[in-house]
Amino acid sequence: MVRDAVNRNATPGAGIGQTVEIEKAKVEASNLSFYYGDNRVLNGVSLPINEHKVTALIGPSGCGKTTLLRCFNRMHDLYPGNRYEGKILLDSAVNLLSKKIDPIEVRMRVGMVFQRPNPFPKSIYENVAYGLRVQGEKRRRVIDEKVERSLRSAALWDEVKDRLSEVANALSGGQQQRLCIARALATDPELMLFDEPTSALDPIATASIEDLMASLKEKVTILVVTHSMQQAARISDYTAFMYLGELMEFGPTQQMFQEPQQQRTRDYISGRFG
Repeated sequence: MVRDAVNRNATPGAGIGQTVEIEKAKVEASNLSFYYGDNRVLNGVSLPINEHKVTALIGPSGCGKTTLLRCFNRMHDLYPGNRYEGKILLDSAVNLLSKKIDPIEVRMRVGMVFQRPNPFPKSIYENVAYGLRVQGEKRRRVIDEKVERSLRSAALWDEVKDRLSEVANALSGGQQQRLCIARALATDPELMLFDEPTSALDPIATASIEDLMASLKEKVTILVVTHSMQQAARISDYTAFMYLGELMEFGPTQQMFQEPQQQRTRDYISGRFG
């Protein structure tokens, strides 16, 4: 069942059966369902991810936010028995779920930052260079340039430029998360996925990551799962509310938080459940 119909020429803001005016969608889930074995956990989700914007996924625990997020770079392919139905279209043309497309290629085009920083047990330099080497890049000059550019984009270069040979685990938690962001940026992704990227960080590191995401959207489209409605309100341009594996409401963030169209959305945002 498709909970949201999306129409690019419609009035902004929508709930079930209504329509949403959107900007250019970089990536779009179309009637997407997902199964763990015989258990369906996403039910006909249709959702545009607008280019050079931050879209936040909110909803109670177990509603399918992270499951949906991981569909976009086919992380579910790593486990047997998982199954997709529907499409995820990149630039309205390429179906990222097609069996003809190598999941490794998808993950180069769709980067991901996880809930807890997960630097590789390598040097700071080699963490960022890893994806480039997987792509087959061997020219040291090119790798050096992309490592520096990615670290600068992640607001980390000035802190580590004299420590590139040090093991990444020596960095603070916030620095490790920015390193993971730099690692994802090195392969020039078109979409970045963030799965509760600040839940393991202190308030200062959280503010740093939020500022970084605001600057990154000038270069890359962002989809973020957050358990914090306050964070969604601060950092996102659009918000999607999920409940029991279905997309209940989607629209501009300010409108979603001030004038949600659906009662269940109002109840969740007001703290009545979740």
